[in-house]
Amino acid sequence: MTAVQGARARARIEITAAIKDEARRQLAAEGAAKLSLRAVARELGMVSSALYRYFPSRDDLLTALIIDAYDAVGAAAEQAHATTAATAPGDHLAHWTAVCRAVRAWAVDHPHEYALIYGSPVPGYTAPQDTIGPASRVGLLLVSIARTAYQDKGVAPPPLPKTLRPEAERLAADLAPDLPPTLATALVFAWAQLFGLISFEVFGQFNNVVEDRDAFFTTAAERLGREVGLLPKP
Repeated sequence: MTAVQGARARARIEITAAIKDEARRQLAAEGAAKLSLRAVARELGMVSSALYRYFPSRDDLLTALIIDAYDAVGAAAEQAHATTAATAPGDHLAHWTAVCRAVRAWAVDHPHEYALIYGSPVPGYTAPQDTIGPASRVGLLLVSIARTAYQDKGVAPPPLPKTLRPEAERLAADLAPDLPPTLATALVFAWAQLFGLISFEVFGQFNNVVEDRDAFFTTAAERLGREVGLLPKP
């Protein structure tokens, strides 16, 4: 790469970052449904035709923001897991709780980006396949914690009613064929409840209800881990 090519590449990275930053400011002020390439260009002092060279449509910009948000919360969760795995090896319940707390912390610090990926769908927008990998990072990490616990005989998943057995077997086959259906289903239960707890806090349903939200969430996250069947380290 020549010096000129390198300078152009750096300039493209900087302009792309500036476009995303302005788009995030618009998300905070107006919401995703009102995101406008023209408005972004105007705020950056660009002509619309120049911005289209970076993001050909509003949906392309939304997709980039969605991928960034999923990657950010995924990275926060993975860092928390790595840290706890180093400081509390073999304590699968502690690993689970640390990951849940990291996801909540990111959501509270980035409520508008959280709303973009876990809030109401954006009218007229359909997420492309590119978003699936980033969107799966937190879920796959929780599955990996349960998988390691299962391999270490540190998990005792709850029994399932017979009526749920066919669905449990399908879930296990689709999501984690190496895990028993009871455990795979418990993970889906916990995954849904985890983001329900976070959404209640981010979107205001806990206002005038829960005051010590950190302690409340930590206890809830630990309880979810126990409901999955994760056993405390002896």
